Amino acid sequence: MEELIIRIHCGLIEGIKDNGVRAWRGIPYAQPPVGERRFRKPAPVKPWTGTRKTETPGPLAPQPVDPAGGAFGLKRDTFPQSEDCLYLNVWVPDIPVEEPLPVMVWIHGGAFVTGGGGLPIYDGSELARRGGLIVVSLSYRLGPFGFVHLGPFSGEGEDRYVSNAGLLDQIAALEWIQNNIAAFGGDPKQVTVFGESAGSMSIAALLAMPAAKGLFCRAIMQSGASQALPDRNGRILAQNLLDELGVPQDDLDKLASIPTEEIMRAGNKLKQAAGAGAVMLFQPVIDVKELPLSPLEAVAQGAAAGIEVIIGTNRDEGALFIKDGMPLLAEEENAKAYVAVTGAPEAESWIRDYPLTVDGQREAMTELYFWRSSLQFADAQLKHAPVWMYRFDFGMTPGHPLLGKAFHSAEIPFVLHNLDLLQSAGTPVDERMRSVAEQMVNAWAAFARSGNPSTEGLDWPAYREDQRWTMVFAEESRVVRDPEAEKRRKLTGKN
Repeated sequence: MEELIIRIHCGLIEGIKDNGVRAWRGIPYAQPPVGERRFRKPAPVKPWTGTRKTETPGPLAPQPVDPAGGAFGLKRDTFPQSEDCLYLNVWVPDIPVEEPLPVMVWIHGGAFVTGGGGLPIYDGSELARRGGLIVVSLSYRLGPFGFVHLGPFSGEGEDRYVSNAGLLDQIAALEWIQNNIAAFGGDPKQVTVFGESAGSMSIAALLAMPAAKGLFCRAIMQSGASQALPDRNGRILAQNLLDELGVPQDDLDKLASIPTEEIMRAGNKLKQAAGAGAVMLFQPVIDVKELPLSPLEAVAQGAAAGIEVIIGTNRDEGALFIKDGMPLLAEEENAKAYVAVTGAPEAESWIRDYPLTVDGQREAMTELYFWRSSLQFADAQLKHAPVWMYRFDFGMTPGHPLLGKAFHSAEIPFVLHNLDLLQSAGTPVDERMRSVAEQMVNAWAAFARSGNPSTEGLDWPAYREDQRWTMVFAEESRVVRDPEAEKRRKLTGKN
């Protein structure tokens, strides 16, 4: 029992033993961002007396819930939701340790409006046990609570209303890790952040934010790169939200007393009014205080110098979003949407190369939105640190309309080796799947330990402008030199 009770900066916590790991779930890393703390920078946790039980994850941030449980059928409608959501979870392998262990910190995705670090699909037990390292997952504020641009409407004080509150939450969690992870046997100098979709886009922003400097030394970016609203767009959205809530700019303190549901309703109304072209209404925003440049610009200028990066995408990202039989945007509307989401006027001509069919538009989303932005980010960073590129091609269930494809988020249960969870939800698991999961866990863990993802069974050379080696994870994983080179040159303008 003594090994489950440890002292962190704020007091004693007691965890549990399970499946070859010791776990502490639902540890607060900041004060609840409720009432007067709503829309403000996260504040340090206040100390407690006695021993705090940390057996279950904290609640999800307020969010919409898919009753079908998403692609994997993992329903989350029974999980509690609360604005009091700033909690993290720690998994430590139950093994004798002579030296501090490297740490991997998972930042969840969900378009900045859904998800939570305590969801079962993000359980870090298997990665910690198999990788011989510590895994941490965290939750952060989402939607209007996490990504409304209030900074320009606030004062200059330390406790002002902020923009990018969700990113500031992530920084607070990383600061907590720096201050406390040694108590779990972890090495604060060996922290790797990894995340998928909005989690990966969050990492892109963290690489650009001055306040995050020194909090981690490596990053793994899965299906997401530079993403940020321009300051002007963020101000317009914030003003529209304030108008919808009946809150004047010069009286933001009124925000403290508005019910959670009313703010969610207002945010959803703005989303509906924005239409199909608004892929993500609430997202990181350019802010002079915290995120002064877009992540791509900042990284190109050396903001993340010295930080090794793995970045990649899935072969069929668009299959998750564009379903069989769904209505497609008209050609002109489609072109405008892609110009908006890519920030490239050329996208108007690029999109015309893809047929206005479900398969054609899936491919367009995969290549124009996900792959292009990852290629750009890799090119920007490889001037300042080593970069490795991957593509996930594996289809779990051959012949299945979705599970037979390498859709957006399909790699997550492989990276975290949570295949048994899929099996319990009705997805058959076979040896092919277990083999790919082993390869990815070994590569991710090797990278966290050494800064190089090569393993004894899979040599993975770095991504360079002259060769562009890319690891393709598939039934027969292999390294490919500059896959789809002609398309890459067209989308990035790089030889």
